[in-house]
Amino acid sequence: MSVVQPERRVLSIQSHVVSGYVGNKSATFPMQVHGYEVDTINSVQLCNHTGYKVFQGQVLNANELRCLSDGLKANDINHYSHLLTGYVGSKSFLKEVIEVVKELREKNPNIIYVCDPVMGDNGKFYVPEELLPIYRDDLLPLANMITPNQFEAELLSGQKITDEKSALEAMQVLHDKGIRTVVLSSMSTGSGTLVSYGTTVVDGKRTGCRVEYPAFDCQFTGTGDLFSALLLVWSHKYHNDLQLALEKTLSGMQAVLKRTLQSAQELAGPGNKPTPPQRELRMVQSKSDIEDPKLCIKATPLQF
Repeated sequence: MSVVQPERRVLSIQSHVVSGYVGNKSATFPMQVHGYEVDTINSVQLCNHTGYKVFQGQVLNANELRCLSDGLKANDINHYSHLLTGYVGSKSFLKEVIEVVKELREKNPNIIYVCDPVMGDNGKFYVPEELLPIYRDDLLPLANMITPNQFEAELLSGQKITDEKSALEAMQVLHDKGIRTVVLSSMSTGSGTLVSYGTTVVDGKRTGCRVEYPAFDCQFTGTGDLFSALLLVWSHKYHNDLQLALEKTLSGMQAVLKRTLQSAQELAGPGNKPTPPQRELRMVQSKSDIEDPKLCIKATPLQF
């Protein structure tokens, strides 16, 4: 008797914090709000994110990931519609992630794998640089969708991104690895706004869109993890409309960040800079906006 594959069940492999919202803490709630069952494996678990004065905890190794994966397999509960991966801090763990991807795809050939290749931002690595070739050559070709930021897209494509033309050229290099959907999650325009690009290749035809939106004058943490989780949800619901999926994703994020900034400033007081605890994403308070965001972001179709 064949097992009926789940429509909305996600395995999310990324970091975890006890307090605050990054990694799995940032990604799980939004997906659950949309009716997804979410199982999590933590690549690291810390008391809080690394922007605090003190952070401490544990780092999982490849053997521990294998142990958890084997346990799911032994109980025949490794049936997933989606796989989401984010921060991984070691070479051996990332290589084991590749094996997990292959096993899950063997279990369900239609599994949708969304890979956020977390390596760094603003020109700086925050993982060992030896992870780059593993992402580029081994993991990315297994993904259905990837969500690098500008720095990560440059690393993975080997091309400098300075404008729209170079961004789309770099994204095409990533498509050439066999990835259906490439989303450049954020790129600064230099004029107080950010821009995201999303392109999809189906039967050799490339389509896509550009989305520009306000940048907040505040350093948030966990936004990339929230972005990937929301994009997984909306691109699944609107699987043939990447433009609408991005509009929904970014509209929801704008609502979360606006509420977070307002609350942080109120807590900090006039003239004071909000502290890391005050800047933690107001995720629970934004439940309704995450579930049904008011569209405040409009994408522009790209011509190829």
